[in-house]
Amino acid sequence: MRKKTFAAAALLAAATLTLSACGSGDDSTSPVSVVSEEAGSDKAATVLDQPFEKPDLVLTDTQGKKYDLRKETAGKPTLVYFGYTHCPDICPLTMNNIAVAKKQLPKSEQDELRVVFVTTDPARDTPSELGKWLKGIDPEFVGLTGDFPTIQASARTLGISIEPTHKDKNGKVVSVHGTQVVAFSPKTDEGYVLYGEDATVDDYTKDLPKLVKGEKP
Repeated sequence: MRKKTFAAAALLAAATLTLSACGSGDDSTSPVSVVSEEAGSDKAATVLDQPFEKPDLVLTDTQGKKYDLRKETAGKPTLVYFGYTHCPDICPLTMNNIAVAKKQLPKSEQDELRVVFVTTDPARDTPSELGKWLKGIDPEFVGLTGDFPTIQASARTLGISIEPTHKDKNGKVVSVHGTQVVAFSPKTDEGYVLYGEDATVDDYTKDLPKLVKGEKP
């Protein structure tokens, strides 16, 4: 399996390089996407020698209820991704890749796996909007929204950079966010594996059986 181990400091430096600038005009018909490539982006799984602590994050789920990330995912294999529903390419592709791979797992392991999508565009991604979007991908995926500073701070603890949604000089609505998926172990509740935007359905299909057991891919 493709993998690489980084020192935590090097990882943090590299992770901030992978940002996706996705956006659309006011009529949502003119998507633009600009992606900067991370060094070594041909590697799907990055096994961390110093795992990330799970963010102490409490946001609102698609039912409008409070969701405590640490409490709700304790002892569960968990994948966390920061993105937004208006993203024209990377976000839906990443979520769909994981959804397809998840279906290859035995039912009991599917039930154990938690996939958490945290919006980077909370102004537009209301609980209702998140729910509609995720329903078309996998209704079991957890969608979270809340105030931007809280979301940004929690992403930063995982080495993921996100910026407030803004309009560029052409009036395009642009959201810039890191594209990493962080896998948390059910054994330690620590984020020990990182995936970039290049991770494919096959990568996740091969790795999920190990990730749900807290093993290295």
